[in-house]
Amino acid sequence: MTDVAASDFRQPRRYVRLDTILRLRWLAALGQLVAIFIVAQGLEFDLPIIPCVSIVTFSALLNLVLQIIFNPMQRLEPAYAAALLALNIVELAGLLYFTGGLQNPFSFLFLAPVLISATVLPIRLTFALGCLAVACASALFFFHLPLPWDGDDPLVLPPIYLLGVWLSILLAIGVTSLYAFQVTEEARQLSDALAATELVLTREQHLTQLDGLAAAAAHELGTPLATIFLIARELEKTVKDPQLTGDLKTLHEQAQRCRDILGKITQLSSRGAPFDQMKLSTLIEEAVAPHRDFGVNIKVRLAVAPTQEPVGARNPGILYGVGNILENAVDFAHQTVEVNAWWNAETVEIVISDDGPGIAPDMLKRIGEPYLSRRRGADEAQNAHGGLGLGVFIARTLLERTGAKVSFSNRVFPDHGAVVQIVWPRERFEAVETQPELVSWNGS
Repeated sequence: MTDVAASDFRQPRRYVRLDTILRLRWLAALGQLVAIFIVAQGLEFDLPIIPCVSIVTFSALLNLVLQIIFNPMQRLEPAYAAALLALNIVELAGLLYFTGGLQNPFSFLFLAPVLISATVLPIRLTFALGCLAVACASALFFFHLPLPWDGDDPLVLPPIYLLGVWLSILLAIGVTSLYAFQVTEEARQLSDALAATELVLTREQHLTQLDGLAAAAAHELGTPLATIFLIARELEKTVKDPQLTGDLKTLHEQAQRCRDILGKITQLSSRGAPFDQMKLSTLIEEAVAPHRDFGVNIKVRLAVAPTQEPVGARNPGILYGVGNILENAVDFAHQTVEVNAWWNAETVEIVISDDGPGIAPDMLKRIGEPYLSRRRGADEAQNAHGGLGLGVFIARTLLERTGAKVSFSNRVFPDHGAVVQIVWPRERFEAVETQPELVSWNGS
């Protein structure tokens, strides 16, 4: 069975293009200029135009310098991307200082840089940007110039209202950023896990193709081996030296043996041969065989059914999926693992159960998600073989692609242990599909 290391798919560092940050900064600068123009010219409020325009001009000049010096398509290190987002926060704080502080309705824009960071940067940098935004908002609560307003009837907001604005900014930064980070992380985990699924399926398909390669090799070796066999037989008739005669006889016998072996290998290439299709009992035995020597008693029971035993394709997805679930049952079992199978004219069912601790209630509804696992001990939870739930996710994905429905449950008290039920429509199980087509996981 193929093991997949999670580290091959999970990237510890995330990168964002400089062009993406610059586009956001240009959009912010343009929006700030429009807001300044509307307030100063449209509403005719008394606005400190020179300080505000100076801040926006500095931001625009920095954008130009970055675009000229660096390639906009290059991907920034997370720290550099966070520095640019932090600069956005500081620039916004400067503009708000001259335009009323937290009384300015645009104070909620503190949320934007932190939200962007939550989707593309590590959580530690997002936390640092969130702290910076909260610190700037807290400073603006105490230090700011008056809000631009009608001089005859100035707007004065009570401190309790400003405290509510500050608290709402704090909660919005925390809750929204956490939600965005969680959604993005789950999408990233799903993408990584599906990439691992594709790799596993590809490797399993390569294993099923070995019979064709072996048959082709046997066919190519047949001609030179026949020549060796013929020459050895003729030399055996003509050579009179007893010692050479014995060697030639041995050579003749071994060449014949090689021909017999190659003949058996060649038979594997014929369509419909046992190597291409297998009965349900054969499939179960092939999945069980690698786990019989691990100190766990594996009991296999096939229910007596009135219909003929189903014969399915040697599908690598089914072999890997059933084998992986069985491997997990052996890992958690105390003494016994049971594999029960039955069928009728409509369905084919395999039930794998163990006498281990069972699936924790908090994990039962989430079992089968990527990067979710609870193994024995901290060391085992970190092994490359599992530890992150990739194995069960891959097994479930591959089985469902063959038409199976996979469900997880626990045994009914007083019994204990996990139960995995795999059910196929019989027509899907018996469909001849030894080489499943690989598809893209991006929705196509």
